Amino acid sequence: MLNIKSRLFFVAVVFLFCLHIIAFASTGKGLPQMHDFSLTLLWLGVILVAAKVSGLVEKFGQPSVLGELVIGVILGNLTLLGIHTFEQVKSDSIITFLSELGVIILLFQVGLDSNVERMKKVGVRALLVACVGVVVPFFLGTYLIGPWLMPNLSFNTYLFLGAALTATSIGITARVFQDLKKLHIPEAQIVLAAAVIDDILALIILAIVSAIATTGVVGVEFVGLVTAKAILFLIGAIVIGQFFAPRIGKLFSKIHNGIGMKFTLAISFCLVFSFTAKQIGLAPIVGAFAAGLILDPVHFCYFKDPKVIRDVKKAVNDFDQNAKDKISSVMKLHSDRHVEDLVAPIGLFFVPIFFVVTGMNVRLETMFNPHILLGALGLTVLAFFSKMATGLVAGKVDKFLVGVGMIPRGEVGLIFVMTGKTLNVISDEIFSTIVIMIILTTLLTPPLLTFLLKKYKGADR
Repeated sequence: MLNIKSRLFFVAVVFLFCLHIIAFASTGKGLPQMHDFSLTLLWLGVILVAAKVSGLVEKFGQPSVLGELVIGVILGNLTLLGIHTFEQVKSDSIITFLSELGVIILLFQVGLDSNVERMKKVGVRALLVACVGVVVPFFLGTYLIGPWLMPNLSFNTYLFLGAALTATSIGITARVFQDLKKLHIPEAQIVLAAAVIDDILALIILAIVSAIATTGVVGVEFVGLVTAKAILFLIGAIVIGQFFAPRIGKLFSKIHNGIGMKFTLAISFCLVFSFTAKQIGLAPIVGAFAAGLILDPVHFCYFKDPKVIRDVKKAVNDFDQNAKDKISSVMKLHSDRHVEDLVAPIGLFFVPIFFVVTGMNVRLETMFNPHILLGALGLTVLAFFSKMATGLVAGKVDKFLVGVGMIPRGEVGLIFVMTGKTLNVISDEIFSTIVIMIILTTLLTPPLLTFLLKKYKGADR
């Protein structure tokens, strides 16, 4: 087994080798017939490898998304060292499209991870925590701290600044609770359910501010209309999921019993709902999230698969004292495959592209400006304390623990800031400032949460 130093050395060698190849490809030396499309393929390969090796941050207790962001920041700022190779990646339309598709797949997976029944169990407390976790950061960022820290910007910019502060990364917090075997404590249940509701409310806010930025309309009637469409769209998805998801699962099995057909239909649901959301004036990611909610209860039955039947018969024929366990394991392996299992591999391809490309758009030279640097630090302080307020409405639990669990912004916050940049509402300086805030909340929360959980005195139930 390689130690950490050996791994870092290996990563550095691979990284420099990839830079060498791309440098030759970009200048036409060594690979003289390299065209734009084939060069894009090479860039994609390097981005994926870079994203994978950045997973070394997990060895230090940090989520992989942080490593992907950081490696993206490094690649995107090599110009400071006189290396301009990756500047072309930022303007490559194919990579941009794949990055945006990665966002859609990510929100589809978030929807699949969300469980309506689980949210009902923690009920009012989780809803209150989520509402405070959205309302307080949004209004402080949009109307108070944002204009104070970053004066003379447009109102639309402040709207996206406030919106980016509302999101909570359920993945980062859940990973810490899971690693310390604290997923079942009351605080964890409240935080995880609230984070899901938080993201739903944040997506509604994103739909509103995106529509305002696009149309320039800020009227109460317009905001009410967009809100109503988003809520009805999501509620409709939940209702459809509750009543029709089991039937959809059966239909999938009848159409074809192979994984390929089921995977295709699941992804088609995601893409069609994303298109539908866009057509009614919402962000495509809202549609992807709704599709995930619909398919969440769907499991695909494999009992009719001849291979499964052969496996079961073999387990019976090899009967011994462990036969029952063999049969149970075979049935469990083949009978209850969740849609999420089928979508996971495509997420491994597309989602890292989004995070690395997002990191590449961060301009470190803007951090040399003391005003911008102070703005990023001030925004980070706001990000911490605005979410800490959620603990005040969490009931008879460890309020500080709940507040800290809601701090990390992570992937959903990045989606917000990228949307603002795409709409030309957020400048490069503000983009970098918000991404630095997201990186800091992602970096600092896990060790703080780990410390609190190790000191946890509540009932572990």
